[in-house]
Parts: sequence; structure tokens; C-alpha cells
Amino acid sequence: MAISRGPSTTRARTDRLWEDVESLLSVDEARERVLAAVEPLPAVRVPLLDALGLVLAQPVFAGHDVPPFTNSAMDGYAVRAADTAGASYDRPVTLAVIAEIPAGSCPAVSIGPGQAARIMTGAVLPEGANAVVRFEETDEWNASGGSTSAGKRAEVRVFRPAKPGENVRLAGEDIKAGQEVLPAGTVLQPACIGLLASLNQRWVTVHRRPRVAILATGNEVMDLGPELLPGQIRNSNNYTLAALVKQCGGEPILLGVVRDDPDEIRLRLRSARGVDLILTSGGVSIGDYDLVKYVLQAEGRVELWQVRIKPGKPMAFGWIGGVPMLGLPGNPVAAYVAFLQFGRPAILKMLGYEDWTLPTVRARLLAPCENRGQRRHFVRVRLERQGEEYVARPVGEQGSGILSSVAQANGLAVIPEQWNEAPAGAVVDVQLLDAVWIP
Repeated sequence: MAISRGPSTTRARTDRLWEDVESLLSVDEARERVLAAVEPLPAVRVPLLDALGLVLAQPVFAGHDVPPFTNSAMDGYAVRAADTAGASYDRPVTLAVIAEIPAGSCPAVSIGPGQAARIMTGAVLPEGANAVVRFEETDEWNASGGSTSAGKRAEVRVFRPAKPGENVRLAGEDIKAGQEVLPAGTVLQPACIGLLASLNQRWVTVHRRPRVAILATGNEVMDLGPELLPGQIRNSNNYTLAALVKQCGGEPILLGVVRDDPDEIRLRLRSARGVDLILTSGGVSIGDYDLVKYVLQAEGRVELWQVRIKPGKPMAFGWIGGVPMLGLPGNPVAAYVAFLQFGRPAILKMLGYEDWTLPTVRARLLAPCENRGQRRHFVRVRLERQGEEYVARPVGEQGSGILSSVAQANGLAVIPEQWNEAPAGAVVDVQLLDAVWIP
């Protein structure tokens, strides 16, 4: 089965005379340039729970063993394994019970030949004992599955031989004192947080979260609150981008909306002091009022402009006031897609992540997807599992202003720039939108 009609061979340009698509930077080249401009942010100390999802800036070494003492892994009886040899239900071994050891206490006894101590899970194993027999393997457990004695008793009958070390957790069996527990670069997941807690690490040194300023531009754009007048649209981009920034671990700072006036744009951008990244939406295309890129040229420098991507081609990247700035398109879906391909990787690198790719699966398209324009096309799809494969169906209208179709989608099907169309049945990469969350 053919999976595409292949790239056009009849022309090198699009039908638009001002646009030579093949001269534009590819998505991969543009991403490399953006990533080359940013570095992991300086290390800070944060409270343990605030470190979830962040990246260790320095290794962590254990100050003590975990567990710190040899203890029982079960409720039962601490014994000398040799004393239980040959035990069975027909011929149980009877041992004298000399103590009861709850968790949190230190035993004052030593187990000698023919002796046992009733012990709870997590309690310190007494000297002389090298195994724990579970209650279920003694006469303390009745046929109905319950304990017949929760108090003191003089002796216990054991129905099964124990092996040395059985149901015993040795001191340091998890972590040894002095051991490197987590290397620098570790992404702190919930298990890592628990591990650090077991080492009494109340504070953790991590790469700090980037502060990301977000600015919408356009005479027609209105922020939340006032009723819209004729010709105006609501500012959805700031809130979409702020949510995306939070989703991938950054701290969004909303700068509101600025009119298409170079002086106003310049002043608003200058107000973004102390941030690590600036995101703008709108003002980077070729229209008379697309002024963001000109302000970027005048106030800083432009590293790239326009990328071979659909939607999202009119994108700029550069520096202003020493801060990297990503000028995203004004159309909501174009801004969304461009952020995922360029803004998200930059934020993850600032956080110290070494892998900033979106989780991706291969899936079979259930409907054709056109790709006019020789650009890498990110199609909104609904991804499902069918038997042994994933299938993807385009959802909603695919225009760059149709944000509702993004809300319906859980993936972006990636149609290569060399394909004029991806027919139904084509197998393509699909980026997973439900898997981009970083605490």
C-alpha cells in the first residue's frame, strides 16, 4: 500500500510569489537553533514536595542506611531458622515465646535455642533471630483466617520450616550509607520524592522553573472582561500559552494585550524584566501591522523567521534585552502547535531535561489528510487503540483558528513536508497531547 503521493516534482516554489517554501528552515533546524540559545537555569534549593517534576542539579548521597536497622517484613514470630527445621502441620515445632516486639521499640531480649518473640511488621529483629514465621504459619491463625490470640502467650506452634533471612529486611538492603542515591540530572518523580524523604532530605537542589512572560498583540484583541465590540476578538492565546507553560513546568507571567503600535510593544517588552523567556502571539507575519518582528529587529536581534511548518509558519525567534523571545503566530492553533514544537523544548532544556521530545506513537490514519504547501503538517487527531495497533482520525476543522478541534484532539499526526497528502491507511507519527504534563 502506498502511504503518500510523494513530494511535488513540478515546482520548487509555492503558488505565492513571495514565499519560497524550500528555502525556509525545517522544523528540526528551527528547533535546534532555539535550543542552542538556551541553557539549564541556575540551581536553587526548594522544599521537597515543590521539587516534583524538577531536575536535580547535584547528586544526592545517603547519610545513613535504609532501612536503618534489620527488621521484620511480616507480622509473626522472630525465630532461629534452625529451630523450625522439619516443622509441618502433622508435626509442628513448639517454641517458647519470650517477648512481644511492636514496631517503634527496641527489643531487650536475645532469642536463644527453642525460643521465639512475637513481632510486628517493621519492628527491630532481636539478636539471635534470623527469620520470621508469619502468623498464618503458626497456631495463632485459625481456620477462619484470623488470629486466635492477640495478647501474651507462653508458647507457639510452628507449622512450616523457615529459611534464614525469610521475611527479614536487612539494614541497608535498600540504600547503603554513602551511596549515590540519585545522580544529577534525575527528573524527580513521586518515588524519588519518597526516597529523598527516607533520607531526611527536606530541601532539594534543582534547576529552577523558568519565568515566562506572555504578551498578546493586535488592535482587535480584547482581554477577558468587557463585552466585545464589532471587529474585536477575545484574547484566548495568553491563556492557552500560560496553561501550556504551566503544563511543561514553567511559571507564566501574563503581560496582557498590546495594540499594534511599535512604541507600545517596545515598552511592554521592556517591562518583562527578570524573566527567562518571552512569548508573544501575533505580529510576526508580513502584514502592515505585523510589528513584533520589527521591534525585535530594532531592540535586539532576530535569529530566525518563518519555518516550514503548518500551522505556525510565521514564527520568529531572537533576543531582546538579553532575553530569548519566541514570536508565535496570532492564530490560536498556530500558536499552540508552534509552542509545542519550539517553546516546550526550550522550557524543558531550561529546567535541565535532556529529553524534550513529545511522546510519540505510530498510528494508521482512518481518513486522508491533505498537505498543500510542502510544510510539515501537524493534524489534530483522536487517537485510539484497536487491537494491536493505534488508529487516528482527524477531528474538526483543521483551520489555524479552530481551537475547538484542539480541545477534541488527543494527538497531532505529523505529515512530512515531502507528502502532498497522507491517504487513509497511511502510518504516521502521532504526538501525544495527553502526555505532556510536567508537575
